[in-house]
Amino acid sequence: MPPTYREILNQRLPEPADRRWDVRSLLGHFALINYALPRERLERYIPLDRFSIPVFMVDGQPQAMISAVPFLDRDFHFIHWLPWLTWRFAQTNYRAYVIDKATGEHCVWFFGTTLGAALVEIPRRIWKLPWHRARYTLDCRYDPAARRYTTYRMAVQSRWGSARIDLADSGRPLERSPGFASLDELRLILTHPIDGYFYRRDGQLGTYSVWHAEIPLTMGQANDLYFAVFEDLGLLSQAEMQRPHSVFISPETEFKVLLPPRILP
Repeated sequence: MPPTYREILNQRLPEPADRRWDVRSLLGHFALINYALPRERLERYIPLDRFSIPVFMVDGQPQAMISAVPFLDRDFHFIHWLPWLTWRFAQTNYRAYVIDKATGEHCVWFFGTTLGAALVEIPRRIWKLPWHRARYTLDCRYDPAARRYTTYRMAVQSRWGSARIDLADSGRPLERSPGFASLDELRLILTHPIDGYFYRRDGQLGTYSVWHAEIPLTMGQANDLYFAVFEDLGLLSQAEMQRPHSVFISPETEFKVLLPPRILP
């Protein structure tokens, strides 16, 4: 029998040993904003010789999935190289959910990332990552007693990826959403992909991996959402952006980024 979603998820949970260039960061104001859309809109952006695009039955229609993931890096630092030197900045990752044909593993395809710090020039120049400078304004207020956000707003100004994010937090724990048969399936595919792929700025195919524990998430909903990336790529209309498939929010979670990125043949 093939492994269950929970068994695959459990395989991803043990923390790998630290390597020379790995980065660790405590992420605050972490949100996972997912959208369902026709698979055909995605096909021209994904190298289909290496990846397939899974579909999920949402409102009776087979739909692909993409997401915007905004958060605040509170203490981004290299684990072994000057670990006392930390950076604090906001970031948003734009991605699609795909499957690696070679391994059968669920993973993500990155369209790109915006970063609210001059530090963005390092991965852009050294590793040719599709990362872009942005200016962020945050208004995020968390009520520890109620275990939810009373305010969650971000405004992002960027030549590549301007955005407007205004969320409501229910405080309810993560729930199964349309298109997924179980919470474990949802957790594995939407909240716990560990391998990411992308086109580098020089056109080559790149990859890097992350590690994190299971993220404590609550159910949110959209007050107002706009992502220029999704509009510019023709993936979503402004009206569709107001109706996400699901919104998950966490006040804090820790990530390790396994560096350096690799070039794939």
